[in-house]
Amino acid sequence: MAKVSMVNRELKRQKLVAKFASKREYLKDKAKDQSLSVEERFKARLALAKLPRNSAPSRLHNRCLITGRPKGYYRKIKMSRIALRDLASRGEIPGMIKSSW
Repeated sequence: MAKVSMVNRELKRQKLVAKFASKREYLKDKAKDQSLSVEERFKARLALAKLPRNSAPSRLHNRCLITGRPKGYYRKIKMSRIALRDLASRGEIPGMIKSSW
């Protein structure tokens, strides 16, 4: 089980990314626009740098919904491999059985 503070930190980052997504996209487009002057593009870069660091999508890290584990994460089911195995062993996932040979 991951620390609750790490899970909460990740949730906070997700909220910041969602909050600043449109502003970040606008400033990035403005900074890349070659038709604008160099000064205007530079101002857009400065404004982009003033946004909170945690509002960047690259700072997000996938975590298991059940345990908060950051590694061994399956994107499709948003769960770690260990949590998936536990649920499958208990029969809580329909149609999934533990394999043995």
